[in-house]
Amino acid sequence: MQKYKHMLQDREDAAKKLIDIMPMQKFKEEEWHIVAVSKGGLELGRHLKQKLKNPLEILFLEAIMAPHNNECEVARVSETEEIVLNESLINAFEIQYDYIYGEAHRKHEEDILSSIYQYRKGRPFPSMQNRVILLVDEGSETGTKFMTALKTVLNQKPKAVYIAVPVLPRDVLEVLETFVDDIFFLYDIDDYVETDLYYKNLEKIDDEAIENILEENR
Repeated sequence: MQKYKHMLQDREDAAKKLIDIMPMQKFKEEEWHIVAVSKGGLELGRHLKQKLKNPLEILFLEAIMAPHNNECEVARVSETEEIVLNESLINAFEIQYDYIYGEAHRKHEEDILSSIYQYRKGRPFPSMQNRVILLVDEGSETGTKFMTALKTVLNQKPKAVYIAVPVLPRDVLEVLETFVDDIFFLYDIDDYVETDLYYKNLEKIDDEAIENILEENR
């Protein structure tokens, strides 16, 4: 664990290092659509894009937690109401599927729709049909954000889907690789702890910054 601590300065540093291993000419010529799966991923996407004309968007997702345990994520829902379940946890805790779907609907109505109106002024997530997509995040602890985003965009029949993520667990990498055309990453870690640990400075992205990034890319 200590070996990887603070190996990245910040999101800009991570983006610069990812650019070194990405096919940037193809990225530019094919005008890949950058889709962030978190607010931190949105800033990372802005640094990846630099001054290029590639579209940049965020897909809003919300975690569904186990009953009586607000630290245990058992599912995740996207703004298009796609749901990814953690079947092993659901079975282990004997959670009813009615609870999962009820919570997914509540999270969508209360949290996701609020984010859409606040940050996108009510604009729906654009269609990704026949587009080349790059899903991005600053890190991935369990892979559920990427899996939920993948379920959402693959249903829209894109031309190709890639992932760019600076750091992720090795087992998550192995799972994600089976669903995408390629993954661009810097470090795959066996004993992954939490994403914050691998950055020296990972500042919270405030509302104004998110609105500004999305406004710049309209």
